[in-house]
Amino acid sequence: MADILAITGGHVVPVVGDSIDGGTVIAVDGVITDVGADIDIPDGARIIDARGSWVLPGFVEAHGHLGVHEDGEGWSGNDTNEMTDPNGARFRALDGIDIEEVGFRDALRGGVTTAVIKPGSGNPIGGRTVAIKTWGGRTVDEQVLRADVSVKSALGENPKRVYGEKKQTPSTRLGVAAVLREAFVGARTYAEKRAAAASKGEPFDRDLTHETLAAVLDGDLAWDQHCHRHDDIATAIRLAEEFGYRLVVNHGTEGHKIAD
Repeated sequence: MADILAITGGHVVPVVGDSIDGGTVIAVDGVITDVGADIDIPDGARIIDARGSWVLPGFVEAHGHLGVHEDGEGWSGNDTNEMTDPNGARFRALDGIDIEEVGFRDALRGGVTTAVIKPGSGNPIGGRTVAIKTWGGRTVDEQVLRADVSVKSALGENPKRVYGEKKQTPSTRLGVAAVLREAFVGARTYAEKRAAAASKGEPFDRDLTHETLAAVLDGDLAWDQHCHRHDDIATAIRLAEEFGYRLVVNHGTEGHKIAD
């Protein structure tokens, strides 16, 4: 027997179209099937009286660390940054997510039903991001909406601090940019050799780091660039124009200083 839910009487804001005062939302087995002002409520439906409330679509957290940086778990639940290699393109946030982390429950209570989970900003190149639902699975794999969304990268204070404390490259903004350039040049060369091998039917050794960055250069993955200062934003744009990838500025605190 179908599980039917009717949310009635609220100020409904649909994904598309005008808001509906005193609207009704019908969901069958967890899937919204109807939204409107004058809707017949199916027999046997559970009814939630939303009069005086707003009924909104689930929010999307576009930049989060749910499940990889667990609340109250200390080092055992902190899988945000693999700070052992400045080029972590081969790393995937998906492999570090614990869906039992309390942050997921907090997010859902706040109306966040979808989140893009990203590695942190300790590395110049942090790794692949993933889009997931914030509820409903026994494992994270059952909550995945898109396994590969983008690649997280960081400019500015965080990577230069992390590796500067280790007395290794990159310890400056110059070094961070150089790491990114070298990584993309290497990925471009890798892609050319891979294509040449394929054209000759020859075997080719895969490299997960180069393959990830080649996917960025091909436009299959976006480039999520963590940056705050205006000079770091300018560097992000400079690099994107140099290599031709799809840039998404994350944070952009001083973006107003260089806005057109």
